Amino acid sequence: ELFQAVLERNLVPDILVNNAGLINEKSKFWEIPQDGFDCVIDTNVKGTANVLRHFIPLMIRGGKGIIVNFYSMWGRDGAPMFSPYSASNWAIEGLTKSIALELPKGMAIIALDPGIVNTDMLAISFGDSAPDYQNPQQWVVKASTMILSFTSEDNGASLTLE
Repeated sequence: ELFQAVLERNLVPDILVNNAGLINEKSKFWEIPQDGFDCVIDTNVKGTANVLRHFIPLMIRGGKGIIVNFYSMWGRDGAPMFSPYSASNWAIEGLTKSIALELPKGMAIIALDPGIVNTDMLAISFGDSAPDYQNPQQWVVKASTMILSFTSEDNGASLTLE
C-alpha cells in the first residue's frame, strides 16, 4: 500500500528505512514452535526483502537514494534464547551487503544497529532492566541525525548507533 501511494504521487524516496521487526518469546531454539520461528523470519527477513524489491527499482530510476535496514548485532554475536531473532538479523546484514554490490553509483544501502532502546521488544528480552536504557524520544534525535548524514560512500556499511 505504501509503495502504491508513492507511485500514485509520482514520488521517489530519498531515504528508505526498513524498521519493522519482531522478536521471539524467550525460549531455547528446540522449544520454539515452527510458527513462532516462521513469524520472526517472515516479518524480519521477508518483510524487509519485499520492501526492497518494490522500492529499489524506483530509486534506481530516480538515480539516487539511501536505504537503511535496521538489524541487531545479535545477528552477528548470537543471543541465547533468541535464535530466530538472531538468525533473521544475520540475514538482514548479509542481504544488505549483497545488495550493496548490486546498486549503481549514487546509491547506498546500510545495515544499522540501532543500539539498545527501551521498547516493548526490549522488555521481552531484557525484562525489568529495559527502562534503564535510552527512551525512543532520546534515540530518535541521534538516529535521524545519523541517517540524514549517510551518503553513497557509506554503501555496504554495517554501523551501530551509539
